[in-house]
Amino acid sequence: MHFFVKLGLNLIKMRNLTLLLSTVIFVILCTFVMYFLEPDNFESLLNTFYYVMTTFSTVGYGDYSPITAAGKLFAVLMYMVGIGLLGVVIGKVVDVFSIFRKKREEGKVEYTQENHIIIIGWGKKTESAVDEILNSNETAEVVIVDTLPKSPFDVSLDRVHYIQGDTTEEETYKKANITKAKSVIIFSDDKIYEPSLRDAKTLTVAIVVERLAPTVHTTVEILTEKHTANFAHVKVDEFILSHETISSLAVRSAMYKGVSKVYSQLISRQHGEDLFKISKKDNWSTYHDAFKELLEKGATLIADREDLDINRRLDEKIPDDAELYVICDSETFEKIV
Repeated sequence: MHFFVKLGLNLIKMRNLTLLLSTVIFVILCTFVMYFLEPDNFESLLNTFYYVMTTFSTVGYGDYSPITAAGKLFAVLMYMVGIGLLGVVIGKVVDVFSIFRKKREEGKVEYTQENHIIIIGWGKKTESAVDEILNSNETAEVVIVDTLPKSPFDVSLDRVHYIQGDTTEEETYKKANITKAKSVIIFSDDKIYEPSLRDAKTLTVAIVVERLAPTVHTTVEILTEKHTANFAHVKVDEFILSHETISSLAVRSAMYKGVSKVYSQLISRQHGEDLFKISKKDNWSTYHDAFKELLEKGATLIADREDLDINRRLDEKIPDDAELYVICDSETFEKIV
C-alpha cells in the first residue's frame, strides 16, 4: 500500500511534459505486451490499443478481455498503474486550463492577434466604447489596458481581452501587441481629480504609445484645450476635448431643442442615421459626381476628412486619397460598399 501511495505522490509531482511522455510510453508498452501475450485473442495491435484505452479510462466494454493467466496478471498491473496514471494526466490537463483562465482573467496572457483596437484606461467611458465597437463591427477585437487586478469583462468573451500592467511601461504594451494594432484610444484617468495632472499622465502614456507604434492611429482624450499644444511633438492623430465637448453640446441643446439626439445618432451606430466612412469610386471625378450618386442611394456626402464644406466644392476634383464621410443608415451603407 505504501508503494502505491508513494507512486501516486511522485506522479503528481512530475512535470507536465514528463508525465505526458510517461503516459504515452506506458500505453504503447502495454499495447505491445498484451498483444504479445495474446495475439490470437486480440487479433491486431489496433484492437489491443483499444482494449488498453478502455481499461485505463475505466469504461471496460468487455468486447475484448484477456483469457490467459499471463494476460490477466498483466491486466491487473495495468489497472493499478494505468488508471492512476491517466487520472493524474487528466487532472493536469484540467489544471492547465484553469491556470490559463485565471491568468487571462488577471490580464497576464499576451495578446498575439492583429488589427485590434487598444483602449487604455478603464472607466464608464471605456465600457461604453467597448459596447459601441462590438455593436459597430462584428469582427473587431478590443484589448483593454489597465492596472485592475481582474478583467472588468467576462473572460468568456472572445472579442474582449485584458492586459494588466503599468500604462506608462513599455512592457505592458508589448503584451498588448501594440505594433500590430489598428488603433489606440487613450482615456484620461478618472481616478485623478486635477485636470492638469490627468492631462499630464495622458501625455506620458501618449509618448510611450507613439514611441512604440508611431504608425498606429492614436486618439487621445484631454480635459483642457490649452494642453493640446503639449501633445504637438508626440504626433497624436486625433484629440477629444472631453469637458469642452460636453459643455458645447449642453449649450446647443439648450438653444436648439432636440440637437442632442442628432449628435447621439451620429456618434452611435446602435440606432438611427449614422456617420460612415467610404472610399472614392473610380467613376467619381468631382465631389458633385459622388454627392449625386450617393444621394440617389439614400446617403448624404458631408465631408472629406475634416473638411465639412463639400457643398461649396462640388465642382472640385476628388483626390485619390480622399476619405469621404456620409450620413445614412446601416442598410444603405452596406449597399454603397
